[in-house]
Amino acid sequence: MENKKTKGFKAFLKRKDIVFSARRYGIDALGAMAQGLFASLLIGTIIGTIGTQFGLDILVKIGDYAKAVSGPAMAIAIGYALHCPPLVLFSLAAVGFAANECGGAGGPLAVLFVAIVASELGKAVSKETKIDIIVTPFVTIGSGVLLSILCAPYIGKAASAVGEAIMWATKQEPFIMGIVISVIVGIALTLPISSAAICAALSLTGLAGGAALAGCCAQMVGFAVMSYKENKIGGLFAQGIGTSMLQMGNIVKNPKIWIPPIIASAISGPIATCIFKLEMNGAAISSGMGTCGLVGQIGVYTGWLNDITAGVKASITAMDWIGLIAISVVIPAVITPIIALPLRKIGWIKENDLKLDL
Repeated sequence: MENKKTKGFKAFLKRKDIVFSARRYGIDALGAMAQGLFASLLIGTIIGTIGTQFGLDILVKIGDYAKAVSGPAMAIAIGYALHCPPLVLFSLAAVGFAANECGGAGGPLAVLFVAIVASELGKAVSKETKIDIIVTPFVTIGSGVLLSILCAPYIGKAASAVGEAIMWATKQEPFIMGIVISVIVGIALTLPISSAAICAALSLTGLAGGAALAGCCAQMVGFAVMSYKENKIGGLFAQGIGTSMLQMGNIVKNPKIWIPPIIASAISGPIATCIFKLEMNGAAISSGMGTCGLVGQIGVYTGWLNDITAGVKASITAMDWIGLIAISVVIPAVITPIIALPLRKIGWIKENDLKLDL
């Protein structure tokens, strides 16, 4: 028999719509966070890239402003998914900024964890006092920012630990290096951590940068093409030039949908390093961007120009372009759906498993 205190607590949680469940936090909140990331950092990257390439400073500024609010955007999106009342929802802007700032390479993951805790604490005190307009923001922001200061840096260090495996891989033969780096960085791109920040921190350029680019493209283009039946043209662009992180909610529900893009990463990585000798000699951050706003491809092109200026490279050849296009688009677009086909037939991937709420 449940005692009165237990019954009272359960009734309180129900009244506050606080639900401790894997679905609420691992699917609903995570899926919303990915949309918040897309509506800030990723669309900002796309706009900024267009501005840079066409010399339109106003677009660069717009992109910079959009990217600057990625933490608040993710936190507010999480609060929306958790059905936060207005004062809690608005207070999450400060929480998201703090968590993303303190989290470093693990910023998005830190935002997810901290925003969930702050949201539920804010909901718990919401409208419970006569000075709600002070208490609710104070509890939400206070708990969230304090948790960010205490925990987010460790989440960032855990995310950066991925770099140890990557650095080990850079010392291996090109074939092994291509597989390991492509798979690890590709997975990092889809997870709620920053593959771009990891690549920048490790100064991942050259052949290793090319392998990282291959893995990211395999995830983004692979998911975009594999899920075209469910998500149509909107999903193709959202994932193909946005982020494969949009699929994280679906991956939590059915991890098997991740198999084809991961295998595609393992295949395209060594092709990039051993056959096309694809190198990223532009900014290291571009190695972890994949096809997001075509930043990765522009980084490779910039590297070619840098090599020509330095006298290391004579000219940009047709084989250079073939390799870049094949690794970035063609190989993942062809391989991923082929790998997914038998998985669909045996029921590992079912209809609408890849459906996005776009």
